[in-house]
Amino acid sequence: MSRFRRVKKDVRALLVDTEWKERLGELEEFPPGVLVPPLFSLRLDRNELVRWRAVTAFGLTAGRMAEASMEKARVLMRTCMWYMNEESGNLGWGIPHFMAEAMVINERIAKEFHKIFVSYIFCDEECDGNFLDHPELRRDVFWGLARLAGVRPGLVSHGERFVMMALDEVDPYNRAYAAWTLGVLGVKAAKAKLVALKNDPEEIRTFQNSELRDVSVGQMVSEALDALNTSGCQKPLAE
Repeated sequence: MSRFRRVKKDVRALLVDTEWKERLGELEEFPPGVLVPPLFSLRLDRNELVRWRAVTAFGLTAGRMAEASMEKARVLMRTCMWYMNEESGNLGWGIPHFMAEAMVINERIAKEFHKIFVSYIFCDEECDGNFLDHPELRRDVFWGLARLAGVRPGLVSHGERFVMMALDEVDPYNRAYAAWTLGVLGVKAAKAKLVALKNDPEEIRTFQNSELRDVSVGQMVSEALDALNTSGCQKPLAE
């Protein structure tokens, strides 16, 4: 058995375990560079839980890599960016989750790559963006924005205008994740549009607080409104 297959098998066994969070420290037995290829593969695993847990594992791995060599971490993030462009053959599924989690874990990665990440939702000619036409790939970015906003809100706020626009998207995941992000950021200017979506019945399945969650768009909108109502001061929409 090749090293790749052996490591992938070991990592997958860890991620499928019910005690996976307690076992994440075991990943430190592997050099970060050895873990990256199996984790890229596991983002497409048949098991939904494994796919999502691989996101957590990737973030920790990228963080370790950045601590040892920021240049290697840059190469890793640029590899993720390559997966996101058309030349890759649309291989970007799950990659925005990985990028976001790396930025959540490591501040230096976040500071260097957050503008590129947010630009994947820029959708007008006045902004120099990298808008993703595919709504199902774009939803991965919106999840990542919500995740990053919960830890480093200042690195997401310059994209608020485009997050607001996503409340009108056909894709229910994008509406739900946009609401989540706006609630975390405390964007009071979004309140009227959120109220209009409060009874949106469409269901999504997502990953929050390290657990799979089945929830309606309306429920996530209501949670965003609750967050806005409890936030301290009005936060203006970013320019």
